[in-house]
Amino acid sequence: MPMQLGFDELISMILARIDGMSMEDENIKSRFNIMARVLYKKGILTEQDVIESVKDEHRILKEIGLIEKEPDQATVEAIANSITLWLKGDSLTIRKNIEEYERKVQEAVARQQQKGKLDVAPAAALQQLDRISSKKQPGGKKIIF
Repeated sequence: MPMQLGFDELISMILARIDGMSMEDENIKSRFNIMARVLYKKGILTEQDVIESVKDEHRILKEIGLIEKEPDQATVEAIANSITLWLKGDSLTIRKNIEEYERKVQEAVARQQQKGKLDVAPAAALQQLDRISSKKQPGGKKIIF
């Protein structure tokens, strides 16, 4: 006999599964960060290794067609620097970088909001304007500001 589930039960099951996967993902990231820090502190993993690995990663991504071009040297170094800061545990610099990033995002949002918006009227509103204007030709090149 088939089991019947309500929509809310199905959603609850899916959300519980997603929550579990999210916690597992955080656990894996934490373990990886710990092991990478151990390797860095022991001198097994160097900043140059990180730079070369970032280059390798992007080369592979390009070769398999996931990206169009490899990043330039400055971008590679910025990515590697970000990873290295995390490995070093330089929380002050990381926090400063996060705040700078958030400031840039807020500035971009503010610039976007200052730009004018283009609103397109729905077809029903245009038909209503046609009826009101009582012109024989519908549409009539209407631009409303």
